[in-house]
Order: sequence, then structure tokens, then C-alpha cells
Amino acid sequence: MFKHVFLTGPPGVGKTTVVQKACEALMSSGVGVEGFYTEEVREGSRRVGFDVVTVTGERGQLSRIRDLAGSSHGRREHTVGQYVVDLPSFENVALPLFRDVGSAEGGSRKVFVIDEIGKMELFSQPFIRAVRHTLDSSSCTILGTIPIPKGKLLGLVEEVRSRRDVKIFTVSKENRNTILQDILSTVQTCLQPST
Repeated sequence: MFKHVFLTGPPGVGKTTVVQKACEALMSSGVGVEGFYTEEVREGSRRVGFDVVTVTGERGQLSRIRDLAGSSHGRREHTVGQYVVDLPSFENVALPLFRDVGSAEGGSRKVFVIDEIGKMELFSQPFIRAVRHTLDSSSCTILGTIPIPKGKLLGLVEEVRSRRDVKIFTVSKENRNTILQDILSTVQTCLQPST
């Protein structure tokens, strides 16, 4: 029996868009949805970074390209490619969401969005602990995204990939406009109380 649903696929294929469409459909059917997305930040045609955005619209900086990141004031810099990760900003927005999800009202299960568990987010040890705790929790179903394996494997991503209670969908350019219904029906099944 699956408890969580994760999407994977190459960068830029549309995983976040599919997750957002799934959340809209779930919320319109009365399902409680919490969590966050990772959103590109662009200046004109140039991608300059990423923000973390909660389902309710709160926004914080996740990363910026080095020349826009500003000074780290003596803190150790975490970088992924040309991006400098703003760990305090990410944690200030994302971590409180994990604390709130454990308090499911009236026993009704919620969907908790984690988009994504990737290199930038994995610099945060509290985030890693919170994801593990939430995966093992019975109060919610996670709808998340993970990168496809490339280069050095990411520990938590491989943990998610190998869990028996996780259903993984691979999003491609060919299926990204048709996969939504399969994802929604799997999430709905995950939300049913196990008997």
C-alpha cells in the first residue's frame, strides 16, 4: 500500500507544474494541502535563482546566482553550480510547515507538498530530519519531487526512491500533460484510511 507520491524527471520537464495542478485539483475537492514549491526567479530571459513558496503564498529566497547573492557575512557558503544557497531563508519558510503538518485536525489526513528534495535543500540537516519524520508519520501523504539520479547519489533522495510506501512517477515531455489523473488517483488512494 502506497502512502506517498513522488515525481521525478529531468530539470525543467514540468514536475513543479504538475504538482501545482494536482494541488489545485485536490484543494478544490476538499483535501487539505500544505507545504512548499520551488520556483524559478527570472530577470527577463535569464534565470537568476530559485525561491521557496508555500502553498499559501509565503515566499523566501532559496538561491541566487553568485553575483546577485550578496555577501555571506562570514557564513559558510553552500553552492550548487552558479547558485549560492540561502539556507537561513529556506529554513525560515520551509521548516515551520513541517511542525504544522503533524497536527492533523479530526484525524483527517492532509497532503504535504515537498517540491523538492534536491541538492540545495539537502544542505539543511533540520530539513533532512523533518522529511524523514514526515515520511514515517501517519498524519499526511507527501506529494513531492526528487531529481533523477545523476552523478553523486543524494542519500535522502535514494532513501525516498527505495521506500516501499512510495509510488514514483517519472514526468517526461511526452506524458506531462496526461499524467495528472494517474497522480491524483494514486494520492486519493494514499489518503484512504488503511483497514
